[in-house]
Amino acid sequence: MLIDIIGDIHGCRKEWVALTEKLGYKWTDGLPVHPDGRKLGFVGDLTDRGPDSLGVINDVYHLFTHDAAYYVPGNHCNKLYRYLKGNNVKIIHGLETTVDELNRLDSDEKELITKKFIELYEKSPLYQVLDNGKLVIAHAGIRHKDIGKLSKQITTFVLYGDITGEINSKGLPVRRDWAREYNGDAWVVYGHTPVHQVRFKNQTVNIDTGAVFGNLLSALRYPEMEVVSIQSGMDFIEEKFRDFD
Repeated sequence: MLIDIIGDIHGCRKEWVALTEKLGYKWTDGLPVHPDGRKLGFVGDLTDRGPDSLGVINDVYHLFTHDAAYYVPGNHCNKLYRYLKGNNVKIIHGLETTVDELNRLDSDEKELITKKFIELYEKSPLYQVLDNGKLVIAHAGIRHKDIGKLSKQITTFVLYGDITGEINSKGLPVRRDWAREYNGDAWVVYGHTPVHQVRFKNQTVNIDTGAVFGNLLSALRYPEMEVVSIQSGMDFIEEKFRDFD
């Protein structure tokens, strides 16, 4: 299995396209195709905050429908899904940028992109277990004991991480460093918590390097376990990063 797993894109389509090109993909008929047959993986949070969330949705949807990518939802994906299904959600924390993009479309275009995202979300698993159990892709991570299982508690962990319910001095939700305690044999590749550099810890890899906050958009090449990154063109916001030891 040859797979390139992309960190949280958050609407940074320009960076996402540039990263695929650096990885050796050629955009053929509107889709990135690798000459060696590699597939793409996504840790979720395709949308919100960046300038072209709908473009990213279109890209990933078409990859998904051509069996050329593995996608799992993030917490921002979950919130957008609930919004598009008509639920009462607060349009904050970046969702407002995606809603603004949607509101600039005509009714037919809006209906089409809505159908695409709902289909992508509903047909994708909460997390992916790949390569005969050797690789797991989960948005905010997953405990070893929970791999292969589903529950409300596991869903919360996979989408939001190991949260305490507290807020730190930066005004951000406190997240425990679950990777420090991970003891599984499978590689768990995740994002959700922006770090300055891709972090390897106990068979886990955090590849969210904060592209939308002006740092890097990163990919992990599997099984090589090589990191490929590009610099983001967004404004840098230091307080959004939460590096661990």
